[in-house]
Amino acid sequence: MNFSEDQLLGLLASFIWPFFRISSMFLVAPVLSVQALPARIRVMASLLITGVIVPVLPPMPAIELFSYQGFVVAIQQMALGVSAGFILQMVFSVMLVAGQSIAYSMGLGFASLVDPATGIQVPVVAQIFVISASLLFLAVNGHLLLIEMLAQSFTTLPVAEIGLQKSDLWRLIAWSSQIFAGGVLLALPVMVTILFVHISFGVASRAAPQLQIFGVGFPITIMLGMVLIWVTLADMLEGFATILHDGFTLVSDLLRL
Repeated sequence: MNFSEDQLLGLLASFIWPFFRISSMFLVAPVLSVQALPARIRVMASLLITGVIVPVLPPMPAIELFSYQGFVVAIQQMALGVSAGFILQMVFSVMLVAGQSIAYSMGLGFASLVDPATGIQVPVVAQIFVISASLLFLAVNGHLLLIEMLAQSFTTLPVAEIGLQKSDLWRLIAWSSQIFAGGVLLALPVMVTILFVHISFGVASRAAPQLQIFGVGFPITIMLGMVLIWVTLADMLEGFATILHDGFTLVSDLLRL
């Protein structure tokens, strides 16, 4: 059986375009893009998923792989994959902001570790929230849902030179405000409670300066913060689930599902 050069390039292009979209998602998607997961494993997973879905995809456009049109198509596929994963990465950043806000308010901002997902130092309290969010994400099969949505997007948003519109990019930028608004909203009960405790310590210290309230108040604030985290963690994860649902809704809208 003989194949011409054009046929071989066509077969390669029918595999490369979906691979670009899927592998780009693995670069930024939460849990799947952690630095602890070797890049070789992510590439192999992308190749495996691409090989499974390629036979059931609609026909690919007749675009030369090594051409200007092929370069534009490749950029569009990578933009779609990165956008889908980046939206969920912003959802996880909500928990990171909430954890940092609580840690700084209760006096544990100095206790930090390197976040395996981003490679930056974050407070330990934020790590607890991110790990809890990751477990919830895996428990509801969020990673499988993201892969399924990306596979279905080849039907609703086929491989072409036109992919994401300018309005989609502006919508993505506008939705990034959820990182700060959602993080502060989730951390607000704990922050307000600790604020009232600090106010009461200030009043007591002003009324009786000889008691040295602030020397005793620091460990009390830490203990109270830990108790509040334990009490409010379930409600915080419920709020995270709502934001995660909104994130998947935005991914669905961007992929025209």
